Amino acid sequence: MADIAKTTQLARRLVDEIETVIIGKRRAVELVTIGLLSNGHVLIEDIPGVGKTMLAKALAKALGGTYRRIQFTPDLLPADITGTSIFNQKTGEFVFREGPVFTNVLLADEINRATPKTQSSLLECMEEFQVTVDGVTRSLEKPFLVLATENPIEYRGTYPLPEAQLDRFLMRIEIGYPTPQQEVEVLNRQIKEHPINSVQAVVTREEVLGMQEQVKEVHIDPSLKEYMVQLVTATRDHEKLSLGASPRASLGLMRTSQARAALLGRDYVIPDDVKEMAHPVLCHRLVVRAGVSAGDGWRRQSQAAQIVNDVLNQVPVPAVD
Repeated sequence: MADIAKTTQLARRLVDEIETVIIGKRRAVELVTIGLLSNGHVLIEDIPGVGKTMLAKALAKALGGTYRRIQFTPDLLPADITGTSIFNQKTGEFVFREGPVFTNVLLADEINRATPKTQSSLLECMEEFQVTVDGVTRSLEKPFLVLATENPIEYRGTYPLPEAQLDRFLMRIEIGYPTPQQEVEVLNRQIKEHPINSVQAVVTREEVLGMQEQVKEVHIDPSLKEYMVQLVTATRDHEKLSLGASPRASLGLMRTSQARAALLGRDYVIPDDVKEMAHPVLCHRLVVRAGVSAGDGWRRQSQAAQIVNDVLNQVPVPAVD
């Protein structure tokens, strides 16, 4: 329990520091922190200007890690992400020049504006935490977190992420508009300088790796594991879905539930942890049937969210002692 207490303290310290920049969006900040503790990646689907880039920068600074940003465009090439080998005329040898993926926090801005070939260059990085170029495999520095953004309104000139790539994202989240009072506070804090300049490293990268390992020790009752699988299985049989969630979703539910429990100071998972993580973990993995799905990204996600609500209401919640 002492190790969990330390993990909880460090995680809350990280959340509090990020909140000095991202005001009034504690749930979004906590979800990104849960993604970090779960050693997963997060897709942020929201409109421009709500703080997606600042969230990534604040997280990188608060954990004392490196930060890189890639603006995805149609002319972006895979080598622009992973790196490439350049011939050195002096030595007569090829030298590998690392791409921006060699970092701790990678912001893939408007990821759906690049071609599928370029999008797919992130698959190995996200799943195996390594890059293979010219037959040579290079490991990425840990912790490694991809924060990708999408605009759910404007789809002109974009390439929707394929299901295989969406499945690599542990969670999909939104930030949303601030309240009027929160927006006034945003103005007040930026009168002289941006608060991102004052963010301090409150944890080390080594502590983050320790927290990730500690999250794996959080206890899960066998009945809760069955509950998670039942939720995921129910999406595969739902009449409004042409594709349900994969086994990777079950793993994601388990790991994020453990991370949420640790963030809240518990060394055991309760049903509320699972239900709280169901939407961010499952919604983006569901493919709604033709004729049911219509409209922009927000409407499709709203339909998926309603289906997840149906599943949560249908599957009995186990009684955990």
